[in-house]
Amino acid sequence: MSTAIGATELKAYSDSIRRTTAEIVEDLRVALGAKLVAYIAGVSETRTVREWAEATRRPTPSTENRLRLAHRVVTLISESEGDAVVPTWFQGMNPHLADRSPARVLHEDSFDDAVPGVLAAASAFVGA
Repeated sequence: MSTAIGATELKAYSDSIRRTTAEIVEDLRVALGAKLVAYIAGVSETRTVREWAEATRRPTPSTENRLRLAHRVVTLISESEGDAVVPTWFQGMNPHLADRSPARVLHEDSFDDAVPGVLAAASAFVGA
């Protein structure tokens, strides 16, 4: 079994760890909209998302990890399929996630449980 990572996957990973939290959140707001980012992050107000993007407030470390994972997937799908596909992919029922949406998995599941499923679903979608 090969463990090689594709160039697009490597870029998505690198971007997700090199960017500041504020940059990550702003990218997610542009790609997904503030309401979906808030849902994924488990916060009830889009104002919180705005404050994270403006760097006037920081998410908890566990929420930041969840946001970085979402950013990694946004980058992967955007690079492969285009920006317009990203919000639909995050909100659509996914057969790799027991017909749950990736956004729902990120919202409901523990981070450790969400990571492998969401990354596998994204990789399968882009054909990586």
